[in-house]
Amino acid sequence: MTLIAVTGLYLALGALAGTMAGLFGIGGGLVIVPVLIFSFGLQGINGEIVAHLAVGTSLATIVFTSGSSIRSHHLHQAIRWDIFRPMVAGIVIGAILGAWTASMLSGDALELIIGVFVILVALKMLLEVNPKPGRDVPGAAGLGGAGAGIGWASAIFGIGGGTLTVPFLSWCNVRMQQAVGTSAACGLPIAVAGALTNIGTGWQNPHLPDLSVGFIYLPAFLGIILTSILFARVGANLAHRLDAALLKKIFALVLILVGIRFLL
Repeated sequence: MTLIAVTGLYLALGALAGTMAGLFGIGGGLVIVPVLIFSFGLQGINGEIVAHLAVGTSLATIVFTSGSSIRSHHLHQAIRWDIFRPMVAGIVIGAILGAWTASMLSGDALELIIGVFVILVALKMLLEVNPKPGRDVPGAAGLGGAGAGIGWASAIFGIGGGTLTVPFLSWCNVRMQQAVGTSAACGLPIAVAGALTNIGTGWQNPHLPDLSVGFIYLPAFLGIILTSILFARVGANLAHRLDAALLKKIFALVLILVGIRFLL
């Protein structure tokens, strides 16, 4: 692929990820990671590190895109800082361990795990399976443990954790607006810890392409952050004009096909 084509692809990916995030309320990483895996393959990047590079790059973009989301939710008083503070230490430890776990997996194994996760998320969206409030918010130890689990899994999949944090907080009787806002705040430490660990674990990998910093590919990183923040607002506006429920089902079916592609 030419430099112009590659640049255009990553700008378009950022626009797509931002739009999907604003339209469906999902994290952009769920879109970014699969598309990066495909695009890196087209560029001829070594298949053994394609998935690792996609995960690390996705987490790095979330560091920058989460800031505006956190600010917006904070202004609407939708972040439960009393929940976030006990979770953050566990989140950071879990994200470091998750990124380290991913680095120990082969490229094929990591793609397989991502494929299964994408299919499960798609089925949840398609069938509208949501946990019902069933307990109160746990104490500091329980929140720290939950944060560690969420951080660990999120760093493996290259996501900000909203897919996992929101259902957990909803199960704990936290109002949906506050669950989403608190989840956005949790996404920042996941992304920072996961991205920094991916820089370290991939630093001397012999298969890295030029313009990489560890498992972060800078052209993709820059292209995505340039457009994703802007198009998140576009997606939010479209959510009020389009049949979001129908689009969500279509998107879930696309994710299932993507997940099957990984499994095969």
